[in-house]
Amino acid sequence: MLLPYAKPPPGDADRALLPPRSVPARSRTGEGFYMVRLLKSALVLFIGLHALFYALQNIANIDAAHGALAYVLSGADHAAYPATMFFKTGNPLLAWAALAVVLAGELAVAFFGIKGGWDLFAARSGTAEEFHAAKRSGVIAAGLALLVWFGFFMSFGAAFFQMWQTPLGTGSMEGAFMYAMASAITMLFVSATDD
Repeated sequence: MLLPYAKPPPGDADRALLPPRSVPARSRTGEGFYMVRLLKSALVLFIGLHALFYALQNIANIDAAHGALAYVLSGADHAAYPATMFFKTGNPLLAWAALAVVLAGELAVAFFGIKGGWDLFAARSGTAEEFHAAKRSGVIAAGLALLVWFGFFMSFGAAFFQMWQTPLGTGSMEGAFMYAMASAITMLFVSATDD
């Protein structure tokens, strides 16, 4: 889009005969613009790598991960709010099911984040429409990351199962908050502009 300069002041006959000059509204080329696209690509990639690293660490420590979820679901050591309006469970199968949901979520974030980072990198020199279309997997990754770390950990773990009452739960909850916010900020940065 081109924006015209202001019209010449009245009485300036020579200038009035010249057509108004136009300048680009915003440059869509150059190092700065290219660098922003690379940053968006890298940040989306890091959402994916972050989730992949957590999923792999959970798999490498599968018994400890199961034990941590079983501990949270059991409501053990809840002194501040010992009662619940919902339920507590010591059923190890439910802890395995919860771990499977968490791992599936982390692996989905990893897949879409890595794919999204690559898609953005591949479209870095494309048109605004091509680059915008390449954002799809990255936005899905960030949305899934919010679902995993805000939805699962903060809504269910912290609020439903009250995991904030134990050091293990507090650490998980605080970590989930950091990951959710980093993903949300990345999603806003990637999708807020029309490039």
